[in-house]
Amino acid sequence: MKRKPTVTMHSSFFENTRREFLTTMASGLGGAALTTLLAEDGALAATSGLSQVGPGDANPLAPKRSHLDPKAKACIFIFMAGAPSQLDLFDYKPKLKELDGQKLPDSLLENMRFAFLQKDTATLLGSQREFKQHGESGMWFSDLLPGIASHADDICMINTMQSDQFNHHPGQLLMQTGTSMWGFPSMGSWISYGLGTENQNLPSYVVLTAGRGSSGGATLWQSGYLPSIYEGVRLRREGEPILNLSNPAGISDRLQRRGLDALKQLNQRRLDHIHDPEIASRIANYELAFRMQSAAPELVDLSDENQATLEAYGLNRNDPDVAAKRGGGKNQFATFARSCLLARRLVERGVRFVNLIHASWDHHSNLDTELPFNAAMADQPIAALLTDLKQRGLLDSTLVVWGSEFGRTPLGENRPGYQKVSGRDHHPKAFTTWMAGGGARGGTTYGLTDEIGWDAAENPVHINDFQATLLRLFGVDHTRLTYPFQGANMRLTTIAREAKVIEEMIA
Repeated sequence: MKRKPTVTMHSSFFENTRREFLTTMASGLGGAALTTLLAEDGALAATSGLSQVGPGDANPLAPKRSHLDPKAKACIFIFMAGAPSQLDLFDYKPKLKELDGQKLPDSLLENMRFAFLQKDTATLLGSQREFKQHGESGMWFSDLLPGIASHADDICMINTMQSDQFNHHPGQLLMQTGTSMWGFPSMGSWISYGLGTENQNLPSYVVLTAGRGSSGGATLWQSGYLPSIYEGVRLRREGEPILNLSNPAGISDRLQRRGLDALKQLNQRRLDHIHDPEIASRIANYELAFRMQSAAPELVDLSDENQATLEAYGLNRNDPDVAAKRGGGKNQFATFARSCLLARRLVERGVRFVNLIHASWDHHSNLDTELPFNAAMADQPIAALLTDLKQRGLLDSTLVVWGSEFGRTPLGENRPGYQKVSGRDHHPKAFTTWMAGGGARGGTTYGLTDEIGWDAAENPVHINDFQATLLRLFGVDHTRLTYPFQGANMRLTTIAREAKVIEEMIA
């Protein structure tokens, strides 16, 4: 009598089968429950995001509904890295000028930290700029920003912004990602994750850079623990708009399409097997790159812009002679102007978030030379951008933000080795950010600093409060736009403090 063959079942077989079963069941049941909840709620996918990047034909950048009625559809965040002096641009302090050269009481300096300033011998430094009120709102601007000042009644000016950081990189991370730690998603990534984009041929989140480069670099537009499809895509000013976008020599579009189709099938099989959202991001990134091959060159081709528009933005401007002394490269005036025009073209084409980063405004010395240079570079193009958006009917739905990581101190910097006090150190206790369009309350100055601009006297605004308000303008509840990471439902405004929406800033 023949014996039946013995089949040996190794423990690894059961373990693998068990793991596959649990993974499939958990993902399937969780996805079904999430789909049901979203269908009932009618809100955007703001929990794990798995419903947007799961198996099948799901598109992680598809437009999504907001929690509340949105006022803004797009944002242009003009980030002046290095920290401009609010005391010489926006926050008029005649008392500070009157007290120029005098010392502050020791009680105010006792717990303060500075980057370079020697607080034992520091004295107050009044602004040398002339200030005037503008518009029906009577908003204050210095003589360095006549173009932006002409839009006073469109602007919501916040003079009492506060940061927890006094060094550049942590401060820039806090403003852009909601925390001063590395590895967290940027503001543009959160908005792309929550709302998607209306243009499927361009990224949802685009970054334009100018000047010498920010301290934070690419960490300011990272996607962090969110899927990589939501990371900012840097648009270059010269050569290829986006690196590695064009086909290699000898590779036709047809051949590339066949290769991408084969790669998509392999990635899709793996995605169906393990349900990793990053694989869906990989598929979406390859497909987006293919579509961008025609959309990106058209975007940066300015030949369809008339001469009056180019001149309004200042693309034909030359840098003053001082440019060679301060670094940052050649043609800074024209470069920044081009970035502002490209920002308009991006939102005009349905891009959700544009980050225009310029550095550096870090004026520890030569304030009266370098600040006028930067202000002249930025004023005309930003004013033209606001005018252009308004004329095209885009300002109502486009939120324009001007901001930085912190401000500058009312004290003059007395760094050892410097014979003359000619600049200001970092100051996180009170600085200026402004918004225009996109539902921001124009003609409003929110918050009041004390008579020397040292601290907020009324209505302080933490950076996380500002971020909560910005999300609200997009119709997003900052407490509901979350992503599971390390056992917590993380969010832009962080779970470490209670952020609030500032309703007085919303029209």
